[in-house]
Amino acid sequence: MKTKLCLLYGGKSAEHQVSLQTAKAVIQALSLEKYEIHPIYITTDGQWVKGPILTQAVESVQALQFTKGDEIVPNAMMSALTPNENTGYDVVFPLLHGPNGEDGTVQGMLELLNLPYVGNGVLASAAGMDKVIMKNIFAQAGLPQVKYVWSLRSTWEADPHSAYRYVEEELGYPCFVKPANLGSSVGISKCTNREELEAAYKEAFQFDRKIIIEEGIIAREIEIGVLGNDHPECSVAGEILPKTAFYDYKAKYEDGDTALIIPAEISETVYAKMSDIAKMAFKALDCSGLVRADFFVSDEGKVLINEVNTMPGFTPVSMFPLLWKHSGVEYPELIERLIQLALERYEEKQKIKYTF
Repeated sequence: MKTKLCLLYGGKSAEHQVSLQTAKAVIQALSLEKYEIHPIYITTDGQWVKGPILTQAVESVQALQFTKGDEIVPNAMMSALTPNENTGYDVVFPLLHGPNGEDGTVQGMLELLNLPYVGNGVLASAAGMDKVIMKNIFAQAGLPQVKYVWSLRSTWEADPHSAYRYVEEELGYPCFVKPANLGSSVGISKCTNREELEAAYKEAFQFDRKIIIEEGIIAREIEIGVLGNDHPECSVAGEILPKTAFYDYKAKYEDGDTALIIPAEISETVYAKMSDIAKMAFKALDCSGLVRADFFVSDEGKVLINEVNTMPGFTPVSMFPLLWKHSGVEYPELIERLIQLALERYEEKQKIKYTF
């Protein structure tokens, strides 16, 4: 009997297009002999549209954007029964990036429905989505990272000059301004002076009510994949060599010509540090399934964790699947392992007593 796999993708987020690319890549890698694929497309305005069961791989993201003539179900997941019923989903794979998908909201709904799902739970997803909360947790866990400050839109609007001056006093230039709750380098700016800082604040606050400003340092950008539940494993490391000032959205998803060096040319000592820190970060956030941990590595071998991504992309140019491919885990096998980890975590949760 085929495994009934529900794919959630799209989403009410600035990373909607990234999610579509991820969904397309995952579908192309899945075995249609083993899986019965049930796609649910979430539009940019938050409408859930249940598409037909897929009988073949899709060739374009347009084929996944169901609209007129398809079943519009605002609470599509609510119609799914618990696992192992004839009409229920055996497992759900949320291929959602950014707010309203990767931030614990959808994960919370799946928890209420008692459905197994791939990836991180509510707490890890929410904390990992909010860069300020994430970095605060890392700081409490004693993980090395760059200096950072943060600001709310209301605070900035009340006294913008004080906000800029605080950044200059605490961090100086260069620095990076980012929306706190977004990924894929959307809304991020590199600043080398006050004029650029002012423009960066305006840009970042278009995407969030809270922003984070990080110290800019001279370092290599190296990433590592983490896979597992209570006993996480690490992939080989990979280095990003962007041709632009930093690894922005265009370099990630449009150009496709950013150099990815896998495995990264680093010493065993540096790799060991990265691996240890990645596992510590994974456990500090109580992660499950997968994360991609991003680091800065100085020429002197100093290792600083930048962030973790709790739902890294699976596009053809994405780092996470490539890291595991070079670690001996091919893409279809990687998906299989993630599904198994989801089912293992689900079974573990069924041991919890809710009465006494």
